[in-house]
Amino acid sequence: MKGDPEQRAILLGEYITERGATVRQAAAVFGISKSTVHKDVAVRLRRQNKALWQQVQTVLAQNKAERHLRGGAATKAKYENLH
Repeated sequence: MKGDPEQRAILLGEYITERGATVRQAAAVFGISKSTVHKDVAVRLRRQNKALWQQVQTVLAQNKAERHLRGGAATKAKYENLH
């Protein structure tokens, strides 16, 4: 999804808050890089919509706190499938 970065930032923010999505998930859905997603929701969204920015930051902080659990589960599943 190319186009207006300001509009994209709002769409990304809404997507992340509605679904509790990670930066990687949002990047895959919108067809853009993780760096672009991060720039949009960290910088552009903060200038445009402070309330939505705060909601996104809450979701991203939760995702960051849980990522070691997701990684452990993925590794466990990988090795269970090998045996």
